[in-house]
Order: sequence, then C-alpha cells, then structure tokens
Amino acid sequence: MSLNQTIPTLEGDASFGAYVAAPEGTPRGAIIVIQEIFGVNPGIRQKCDKLAADGYLAVAPDLFWRLEPGVEFDPDVEAEFQTALEMMGRFDQDAGIRDIEATIHHIRRTLGVAKVGCVGYCLGGRLAYMTAARTDIDASVGYYGVGIDGLLGEKHAIANPLMLHIPTADGFVPPETQKAMHEGLDDHPRVTLHDYEGLDHGFATEHGKRRIEDAANLADSRTAAFFAEHLG
Repeated sequence: MSLNQTIPTLEGDASFGAYVAAPEGTPRGAIIVIQEIFGVNPGIRQKCDKLAADGYLAVAPDLFWRLEPGVEFDPDVEAEFQTALEMMGRFDQDAGIRDIEATIHHIRRTLGVAKVGCVGYCLGGRLAYMTAARTDIDASVGYYGVGIDGLLGEKHAIANPLMLHIPTADGFVPPETQKAMHEGLDDHPRVTLHDYEGLDHGFATEHGKRRIEDAANLADSRTAAFFAEHLG
C-alpha cells in the first residue's frame, strides 16, 4: 500500500487514502494530483514527488476507494488496462468530485495550505474540468481530458483559471470533441487551451510507452508556469 494519509469524506462518515508528498520548508501552495483510470500508481506518485521537489504540497487521493481501495494498474499491461476501463465504467464521477472537494477542505483546514490547485490526467483531466466548475479550487489543469464536450453546459461556473492540454490525435477524444471544446471554451476568460499536433492520449505520463518526452516537458513547463502564477 503506497497511500500514506487518510482524508475524511465531506459527510464525515468515512475516509479514503491519499498519497502525499511534502516539500522541504513551507509549501508555496498545494496541488491535488487527480489519477488516470489506473489508480494512484507509480506514475501518479512520481507526479506528486516532482511537484514536492518544486515546492508544492502534492496530494493524490484514491478516488476509486468506493470500488476497491488502493488499486494501481499498469497501462502497458493489457489485462490491467481492461480492468481499469471496467472500473472507470463503474466509477461515480459526482462522488469523485465530492472526494476532491473533501481533499481541498482537508488541505486548507487540516494541512494549513490556503492556495490549492489540481492537475488531472485522462479521467483526471475530465475531473479537473469538473472541479474547476463545481468547487472553489484556485487553479486547475487537465491533460487529455475525456468527454469534456458533454460538460460545456457547466462552463459558466468556472470562476478560477483552467488550462487544458489537448493532443490532436487522441484516440479517446475525437476531432469533433476537440472542435466543440475549442468552440465552447476559446473565448472563456478563465480558460486556456493548448493543442499538441499529432500526439495521442497519455503523452505526458511519467512511465511507459505512451510518453513523448519533448511534448511532455513542454506541457509540464506550461503547467509549472500556470501554477507559479496562480498559486504563488
């Protein structure tokens, strides 16, 4: 088990695990790292460790805990990929957003860090958009978020900055979805979209064959500058 802290639910009737990486000294802010469908796996934990090295308190909540606590899958192993897809199909996204909101509260009230952002990948990219629309998080970033075209009706509620990274050859986000995202969000004063020509889903993963080094570094540098501006 790699989860090293627990966070109470909003209702206070249960708690769920999280991987927390703390910086040396006082955090410059906190960032919630929202998992892919593969759980809080080594790649997500490495994202946290990198953010902690950059001075942030990084927290990755186990959002699949209601289905099976502590799962972690390898996307390069086909059987594990299929299990993760099946688990995503059963995942209650609205409950997941409430757990992210509980994480925001835990960071601010218990861990004592006022400025909180989030960064999510794949399913987590979608949840980052939903977090921007449904909570008071200070800044949000989504990488290759899926199905955001179906959430554009919530865009009016996005009050704080949101950045989305969109690979144009994403097998899970077809061109018509990307077009709808641009048409719906390009003129939103709080939203910034970046396209990555010819790249596929998962290009910024830490581990495995999906990673494209140059593009991952470019996207991560944009994310770093974004958080430096909005979280201090």
